Amino acid sequence: MKYKDWRIEDVSERELEKLAAWISLSLHQGDILLLRGDLGAGKTTFARALISHMSSGSIGEIPSPTFSLVQKYETARTDIFHFDLYRLNDADAADELGLEDAIAHGVSIIEWPERLNAPPSASHLNIVLEDAAKGEDRNLTITGHDEWSERLDRLEKKVRFVEKSGWNAVAPAYMQGDASVRAYARVSDGARPAILMDAPAQPDGPPVRDGLPYSRIARLSEDVRAFVAIASALRQAGFAAPEIYARDLGEGFIILEDLGDRTFGDEIGAGRPETDLYGAAVDVLIEMRKLEPPGELPIAGDQAYRLPTLDLGVFLIEAELLIDWYWPSIKGGPPPADVGAEFTNLYSGLFTKIDGRDQGWLLRDFHSPNLIWVDGETDKSDVGRIKHVGIIDFQDALIGPRSYDLVSLLQDARLDISEELEEELLNDYCARAHKQAEPFDEDGFHMSYAIMGAQRNTKILGIFARLAMRDNKRAYLKHMPRIWKYLERDLNHPQLADLKFWFDRHFPQDLRYREPDLAVKA
Repeated sequence: MKYKDWRIEDVSERELEKLAAWISLSLHQGDILLLRGDLGAGKTTFARALISHMSSGSIGEIPSPTFSLVQKYETARTDIFHFDLYRLNDADAADELGLEDAIAHGVSIIEWPERLNAPPSASHLNIVLEDAAKGEDRNLTITGHDEWSERLDRLEKKVRFVEKSGWNAVAPAYMQGDASVRAYARVSDGARPAILMDAPAQPDGPPVRDGLPYSRIARLSEDVRAFVAIASALRQAGFAAPEIYARDLGEGFIILEDLGDRTFGDEIGAGRPETDLYGAAVDVLIEMRKLEPPGELPIAGDQAYRLPTLDLGVFLIEAELLIDWYWPSIKGGPPPADVGAEFTNLYSGLFTKIDGRDQGWLLRDFHSPNLIWVDGETDKSDVGRIKHVGIIDFQDALIGPRSYDLVSLLQDARLDISEELEEELLNDYCARAHKQAEPFDEDGFHMSYAIMGAQRNTKILGIFARLAMRDNKRAYLKHMPRIWKYLERDLNHPQLADLKFWFDRHFPQDLRYREPDLAVKA
């Protein structure tokens, strides 16, 4: 069995509560924490702090379960079960408390685990609290067993990075992450907030084509160097990308500027007109047309980062996510070989129509969850408005068709964009691109917009099916009807007639809004 020890001495009550906040960031359903120590050692203090941070402070009173033996809390992240087994006389009676069910459906915090015959699982976090020599301080020994050993090692490195960087003035606050393995938390240096990004370098997955893993073929960033390099380039060009305050490129930790919580989706929900938000975002993309992507982006103190290009390999491997994941979830198994080959050939032909056309920066995820409305004094010009559009997700940027980011924006996977607003802003973009430089091929841009929209929406159907089937992230399924509506708009372009025919044959209307079967193995 693997294990990892982390020894911390002379921990004050405030520091103990802060440590509980750090541990709470890493917790998810199925985790087990064992709290050991004598009476008055601080086990309940630690448990209360952890529960409070897990619930983002939404739980009021957190009583000790000394007499009830177990207390359940419901939070947005997962249920929490707080056990105090001090009064448990028979280890077998733990089953009557619902311990097994708690472990399966939430986070279990167990005080006095010595009352059990054995730890409930080989993988758990063991925390021993002891009196320290100084006053009321405590010494802690934290041991991660089995799967927890690597997680604890990562957590210790994260805490030490934040402390060394001077951003540990207050307890960290959990932030909802995205569909990736990256994790986020709010931290502070005492005067200003910041965002901690935890993005460990990702090992190559299994080879999927020509001996290469998916991430290599799709040109996905494998570490934080891309984020640092691109953020610097965007800021130097005048865009509202976050400033980097501290970084550890080797470990994958970044402390970056906090642009706030006012995502485009939240702003629309609060009543801000869509035209204000999306108009300003179009301003960003028009201004970005002036920014020629260099072959290499410098990184202070490190080798330069080379911006990849969207090539046929990227284009196809993304589109084929529909074949690999969405098709099986709807039809119960993989498509016939000839059907899959026809799909690939159709998309290969479409790529030749746009290859080399109107190339520039392609941020890749330029849509509402990654766009933040930033207040501040700016001039009223179009260029001035770009300072209001905070951009936070760009580490997978490429050199490719400029139409891609516009279609990402105007066919937003998370929000309904009317066909009328899409057409209005698309035409506005083209009119302003005409003024910016001659010649501008408007017909060619509309074709590229439709092709990249079809490719992107096809990819998203596959990604959302994969997230639901492989990662149990079912919330993404609610967006699929919207994706189909966007895809249908794209397929109406004359240059996509053959692809439209393929979809009409294999995904007629009655299949397009069917719930994917998550029991099917892709």
